[in-house]
Amino acid sequence: MGDAKLIVVKPIAAADANRIVKALHYSGKVAAISQLHFGVFLDGKCGGAMQFGPPIDRRKLLPLVSGTRFNDFLELNRMAFADWLPKNSESRCISYAMRFIKKHYPSIEWVVSFADGTQCGDGAIYRASGFMLTQIKANTTICRLASGEIAASHGTSKKNFAGSEKLPGYQLRYIYFLDPTARERLTVPILPFSEIDKRGAGMYRGKPRTRAKHCDDAPCVQQGEGGSTPTCTLQSQGAGNG
Repeated sequence: MGDAKLIVVKPIAAADANRIVKALHYSGKVAAISQLHFGVFLDGKCGGAMQFGPPIDRRKLLPLVSGTRFNDFLELNRMAFADWLPKNSESRCISYAMRFIKKHYPSIEWVVSFADGTQCGDGAIYRASGFMLTQIKANTTICRLASGEIAASHGTSKKNFAGSEKLPGYQLRYIYFLDPTARERLTVPILPFSEIDKRGAGMYRGKPRTRAKHCDDAPCVQQGEGGSTPTCTLQSQGAGNG
């Protein structure tokens, strides 16, 4: 399977990242608003991508950290990895991306992302990567349409949600602080990871879990994570990309 220390992470073109995400992400869709793209390579073979950009609605997230200007934070919009990558690949790649952003975009103070505890996972990768848990809420956006399709209802969706039903589960919000002073300005509580189990929000490999796995850095059943409309946590469909 290889050694995660041998993984190379580097910026790539948006078109290449989009192709990778479409191949590996469970939704088959990219985040059109993404602006910064990283490719993940092992032995010369591309096995994943991370895409960063603004959230769909920045104004809703700005108040999370007082004094944040409009362009002072990013969202991890999409993250998709192939299942053949070594253990700990996800946290290693996130660490590289954060160092890159801090060096080349020093005005970025924090990064937000979301875990989908409705369909896939509760964010083990984020917890292993130094993100802070700042929200656990019952799912209000991910629905099963009358046609049987799963879709997320938000302001930009053009789906017909008449007769749809919301899926049971939770959505979890995580924040990574690039600027330590930004953490001091956080306006919401940092939740202990144990709160996930207390609220019955634990999910691993697409199934509710009862045993704490808060420190695991393991992929979920489907590939892809990130976005203000949460997407499944690093799913393993086995769709490699060469």
